[in-house]
Amino acid sequence: MGAEFTNAGFWSIIPPLVAITLALITKEVIFSLLVGIMSGALIYSGFFGLGAVGIFTVTVETMAEQFDATMVIFLALLGALVALITKAGGSNSYGAWAQRKIKSKKSAGFLTVLLGMILFIDDYFNCLTLGTIMRPITDRYKMSREKLSYLIDATAAPICIIAPISSWAAAVISYYPTRTGVSGMQAFIGSIPMNLYALLTLFMIMWLSLRRKGDFGPMAAAERRAEETGKLGNEETSSNSGDDELEKLDISPKGTIIDLVIPVAFLVLFSVLAMLFSGGYWNGEGLTLFDAFGETDAGFSLALGGLGALIVTFFMFVPRKLIGFRDYFSVMNKGVKSMVPAIIILTLAWTIGGICRYKLNTGDYVATLVEASSMPVAIIPAIMFIIAALLSFAIGTSWGTFGILIPIGITICDSVAPHLSIVTLSAILAGSVFGDHSSPISDTTILASIGGRCNLIDHITTQLPYAIVVAVISFIGYIVYGIISPMGYAASVAITLPSSLALLIIALLIIPKVWKVKNNA
Repeated sequence: MGAEFTNAGFWSIIPPLVAITLALITKEVIFSLLVGIMSGALIYSGFFGLGAVGIFTVTVETMAEQFDATMVIFLALLGALVALITKAGGSNSYGAWAQRKIKSKKSAGFLTVLLGMILFIDDYFNCLTLGTIMRPITDRYKMSREKLSYLIDATAAPICIIAPISSWAAAVISYYPTRTGVSGMQAFIGSIPMNLYALLTLFMIMWLSLRRKGDFGPMAAAERRAEETGKLGNEETSSNSGDDELEKLDISPKGTIIDLVIPVAFLVLFSVLAMLFSGGYWNGEGLTLFDAFGETDAGFSLALGGLGALIVTFFMFVPRKLIGFRDYFSVMNKGVKSMVPAIIILTLAWTIGGICRYKLNTGDYVATLVEASSMPVAIIPAIMFIIAALLSFAIGTSWGTFGILIPIGITICDSVAPHLSIVTLSAILAGSVFGDHSSPISDTTILASIGGRCNLIDHITTQLPYAIVVAVISFIGYIVYGIISPMGYAASVAITLPSSLALLIIALLIIPKVWKVKNNA
């Protein structure tokens, strides 16, 4: 059939709206994504006269085009690795050690946030690795799976988007127009102090991890359920977690903490080395570390890292008889099976994203609306923040939003308000992360729920109020910056950032007292 495109106009936003609405109503993610995909294929087939058969051929074609085999391989290998570590007794030993060293739920939450900030190279890697490391500890202190998934999600994209050496930074720099006279790297670093959503989110999770009564809304109900009933997740909606396969394992009593620490350490090491390798760091062309991270193939690199870590576990576990030779491969099989629900959901999310971006051109439709608008100069950053948030939420990807809006936003500023170029970049990045952070069809949102072993819809409904609070304050901050921007960048940041932080603190003190919810156990 070929990759034909159409300008579907308003119809292009129907598929994500259908998928998101159904997901929130039915709480059946796979059904909702499938209906969203089919609605997009129906619209596309209608424009090209493909008939009823075209609905199915477009669906399958897009699924094949968007399928990321290396990412699926990494998920399968990671599932196998987690199962092997669990079977060998590494997770249990780590949990026992944590119980001796970490004396409270507060400390467990703080350590989760701290480690999440350290794992800044790639958001996929962050989501899945952090969940593997911290879940035994947070489970022991009765932290709800919803809260764990939120902490994982909030230390994935928000930290990656302010880390100069990360796959995200490389993507942003590649989209930044070269004709502006400012390098992409200079623009990215300059955008960090005003990336309000990312900075305020990181502050918020530190605040929530250290305050015992800081939660509010559905998250507070989930936390109370976990503490009072011991139900860490909603068992009635946990069909996508993959826990059942791991619960069948007969755990070795001879495992030690090194049986978790060393495999995870090698996973990190091999993944980073593979990123540098696939990015051409050692190809003799004199690339810097940053250049190599910018050119890396993240999925391929993570798959290599996972394979290397599995080899290490084989030589750690089998000779010591923690796992028998035959058991090793049967446990790997169970681990892969535990990831099947996640792989299905992720594949469907990629497909609906492909329908929106490459078949119906949802992004181009939104971009046209932006270019046709006549917004006042002072509110350009705030408006671009809202547009980026809505677009990222609709298409489920920050990177796709970067590619669409960064050239448009910077071009607009170059023409009418050059002094707002850097903060407009900040606003686009911040809005993109909010949308990605909140969308049910976002791959990082899905991976965070996988890492926390939490049902996807439960993760979204508990996280969304937190994300909205930060987004509203960020929007206000961009309005303030636009008004005082004639004072210069440094002075405007010095006023806007502290005032936004103060506003967030006030909100975090007031909202838990106002928004009281009943236990949903």
